[in-house]
Amino acid sequence: MIKVLIDSIRVSLMSQLRVVILKDPLSGKYLPIFIGICEADAIAVKLQNMNVERPLTHDLLKSFIAELGGRVQHIIVNDLRNDTFYAHIIVEQDNQTHVIDARPSDAIALAVRLEVPIYVAETVMERAAILPDEEVENEVAEPDEMGETQERLSIFEDFVESLDLDDIDSSGEDDDDDN
Repeated sequence: MIKVLIDSIRVSLMSQLRVVILKDPLSGKYLPIFIGICEADAIAVKLQNMNVERPLTHDLLKSFIAELGGRVQHIIVNDLRNDTFYAHIIVEQDNQTHVIDARPSDAIALAVRLEVPIYVAETVMERAAILPDEEVENEVAEPDEMGETQERLSIFEDFVESLDLDDIDSSGEDDDDDN
C-alpha cells in the first residue's frame, strides 16, 4: 500500500466531471480519479473547512459508524477494472476488521472527515499513476525581447493548425444552428 495525499480537485475540460488528484509524496507520482460534481463538492467542503447547516451524506456516514462503535482505520483505492477505480473503507469494530466496498470518491470524502490515511494499492499506482512531464517541469523559461516569458503552447498550435477554416463564413458564424 502506498500512502497518498490529496493534491487537488480539478475540473475536467472534457466533461462536467471533476478529477481528484492523489499524490504519492515519496515517488512524486499522481493518480487522477474522475469523480462526480457532488462528490467533489463533498470533499472540497471539508478540505476548505466550510460549515454546512445540516450534515452531508458523508457526515451522516461518519456519525453512523461512530454510533455503532466502529472506527475507520483507513481507506484504500484497491483496484482498477475497465477504467473504473474501486475502494475499500477499513472499519474496526469490537476487535473485528470490516472491509466495506465503496466508490473512491465516497471513501475519500469520508477519509477527509475522519482524518484517516488514504492508501492506493501498488498495482493500481503502477497501472494508472503518472509522473509530471519532466521536460516541462525542468524547462527553464527564458524571457523574450519584450521581457515576457515564452510559454509552451505547442498543443494549442497543433490544434489551431488542425482547424478547417474553410467551413466558417465571413460573418464568423458557421452555417449550422446547432448551438
